[in-house]
Parts: sequence; C-alpha cells; structure tokens
Amino acid sequence: MTSTKKAGPPRAHYRKNEVFYGYLFIAPFYLLFLVFQLYPMLWSFVLSFYKWNGISPKTFVGLANYRAVLSDQMFWDSMLNTFWYLAANLLFILPLALLLGQLLCSRSVRARKLHKTILVLPYITSTAAAGILFSMLFDANIGVINGLLQKLGLSAVPWLTSVEWSKMPVMLLSIWRNTPWYMLIVMSAILGVDAHLHEAARIDGANAFQRMVHITLPAIAPVLFFSLINLTIDSARIFTEPYILTKGGPGSSSLSVVQYLYTTGFDSFQLGYASTIGYMLTFVLLIVSVFYFISLRKQSGEG
Repeated sequence: MTSTKKAGPPRAHYRKNEVFYGYLFIAPFYLLFLVFQLYPMLWSFVLSFYKWNGISPKTFVGLANYRAVLSDQMFWDSMLNTFWYLAANLLFILPLALLLGQLLCSRSVRARKLHKTILVLPYITSTAAAGILFSMLFDANIGVINGLLQKLGLSAVPWLTSVEWSKMPVMLLSIWRNTPWYMLIVMSAILGVDAHLHEAARIDGANAFQRMVHITLPAIAPVLFFSLINLTIDSARIFTEPYILTKGGPGSSSLSVVQYLYTTGFDSFQLGYASTIGYMLTFVLLIVSVFYFISLRKQSGEG
C-alpha cells in the first residue's frame, strides 16, 4: 500500500503572504505620513492662493499673497534675523561638534562616558525650560551675565530689550542646545573610520592634527555634508528660542520667519498669508540646498 503525501500551498502563495504582511506592518507609517504631513503640505499650498481666517468662506486671491510677501518689510526683517541665526549656527555648531567629537573619541581623554553624558544634557533639556533659564541669565536687572559684567567694571547690557543685542541670547541658546546632537553624529562617523589608517599614519610620523585633516575629515565628509544640510534646515525653522526669550522683539529685531508665520496664522488668523510665508521659506531652503549640492559636485570633480 502506497501513501500519498498531500502537497502544501505553492511557494508563490507564501511569497505573497510575506509581501502582504510586510506592507501591513509599514502601513501605519504611510498612513500617518499621508494624514499629518502630505495632506497638510498640499492643503497649505492650495491655501496660499486664498484669503482665509479659518471661519468665513475662503476668497481666491491668486498670487496676491506672494506679491504681498515680497513687499512685506516684517517678512524681510524676519528673513534677515533667520539668516543671522543660521550663520551663527553654521559658524559655531559644526566646528564645536567636530572638536568635541574628536576629543571624546580620543583614548587620552579619561571618563569619556561621563563627559559625553554631561555634554548631551543641553540637547535633552526642554527648549522651553532652557529658554526660561537663559532669560534669567540675561535679564537686564538681575541676570547673572550682567552681574559678572558689573563686577568686571563694565556696564550692564539690555540683552533682551534692545534692538542691538536681542539676537545674541537667541544665538547662544541655539548653539548651546544643538551642538550636542551634531557632536553625536560626528562621533559616530569618527568611530567608523578605519583605525588601521590612523595607525599607519602614526607610524609614518603624522601628528594628531595631520591625521585629522588628511584621514578623519575626508572619511567623514559625507556625514559633515548631511549635518550641514540638516543644520541649515533646523536653523531656518528656529522658533522656540526667540519666542521664549524675546517674543521676537523688541519690534522685529529678533523675529524669526517661523515665528512670523505662527503669529500671522494663529494671532492674526491670516491663514492664507501664513501659508504663503511658509512656502516662501521652503523655496529659499530649496535654493540653498541646490547650491550645497552643486558646490559638493564641483569639489568632488563630478560637475
């Protein structure tokens, strides 16, 4: 008597099930992306062609909002302030992140885990709490900074209430908070550099600075470029720091673009105009990003 073995489902059936369950598991991400990112992005672009306060019927105005933005002095003031915040972040955050990352990867530094933990604390601290702390430090009357200046025989500075100095505390808070994050990114890139290259260079007589310039920097250049793009976008979107410290004042001396967008949309209820401000900022960031990529291609010899 011969026994017959029942054939199971074909292999293609299992393959289809794997694909189905794979898409099922990643479906929540795409669903959330469609609902909370893609749809609001497209809706705000459509809204930029309308005049709407969120309650009354929308009024189609075409390109009137974009023409108004181009002649809006408050918008250009906020763009200039944002440029200063961006320049300060690029000038200090990446060099500091590279320096601290290199030091924490060095075997000569003791208690590296402790130092790393201390240096990361500013980034994990709430921005609102850090802003309140900095507002007390830079207070014109009872602030620690002015107290130190007066002990040195210098005059007190109205950090938060003067047009000339109001951007300085915002810059310092942004640098203090964001440097640790980029330090961790740079550290992970440095740790990925082949140690044999450093050892060979050390045998050939290269000092630490030469090894960093000729080995470390070329090896982590893609990570630095990613950090440059990311930092540019983050700096252009700065909001909490000026909002907590100065409310964008006095006047518009420390107002950022995103803060102007917020006040236009949720204080003045000019939702169409606020959408226009957001897309003008997006357009500027696209131009800057394209410039970065063109510069990179030219330096790499591909352009």
